[in-house]
Amino acid sequence: MSDSLVIVPTYNEKDNIERIIRKVFSLPKEFHLLIVEDNSPDGTAAIVKTLMAEFPTRLFIEERKGKLGLGTAYIHGFKWALQRGYNFIFEMDADFSHNPDDLLRLYDAAKGQGGDLVIGSRYITGVNVVNWPMGRVLMSYVASIYVRFITRMKVMDTTAGFKCYTRKVLETIDLEKVRFTGYAFQIEMKYTAWKLGFNIVEVPIIFTDRTMGESKMSKGIFKEAVLGVLSLRWRSLFKAYKPRRD
Repeated sequence: MSDSLVIVPTYNEKDNIERIIRKVFSLPKEFHLLIVEDNSPDGTAAIVKTLMAEFPTRLFIEERKGKLGLGTAYIHGFKWALQRGYNFIFEMDADFSHNPDDLLRLYDAAKGQGGDLVIGSRYITGVNVVNWPMGRVLMSYVASIYVRFITRMKVMDTTAGFKCYTRKVLETIDLEKVRFTGYAFQIEMKYTAWKLGFNIVEVPIIFTDRTMGESKMSKGIFKEAVLGVLSLRWRSLFKAYKPRRD
């Protein structure tokens, strides 16, 4: 039994899914993989199920009825992981924008360096993004500055989606009350962990835009984040956060 589960939400990832699964399972540390599949019409689920016969104790799939949002996919995965006793729970994209080799560095920062929430950060040592148009780089970087200004959170990459949670963080956060389902979900989870007093560590990574498949990013997703941060900050003024108990 591994102590670590990597959650990978998928929608139309047939071009990437087998490669990402085999790459994770090639790492020197044993990770388990949970694919949260949102009824992809391209046959992503069928590929995963075929590979499950090869990796019956390491690869799992949870199929949902439709495209229900990134945040709900991760919440589903978090609950699944907690029920099965995993101590380190990772978020990772299926498209290789997050390098699976960096799972080892995130794990080390959590297990060996005391990180309660470890973020694979694009901006902790400058701007480490490959293959993004300049406009998108600026939008993402400015978004992180905006989130820090509004929330006062001491995190450089506030919108990052490559993360490792320790079990105690996900047990402490009331997952039923997480509000956002899109891009703002990533901000809300970091902000809640920070307000609860958990130790957040940023590990520098190089983010590489996908080369296969279609991006799920849109202007609407960024709009949700902009408005969502204001809502998040406003609600926090009237909410009591109970600090963690070690």
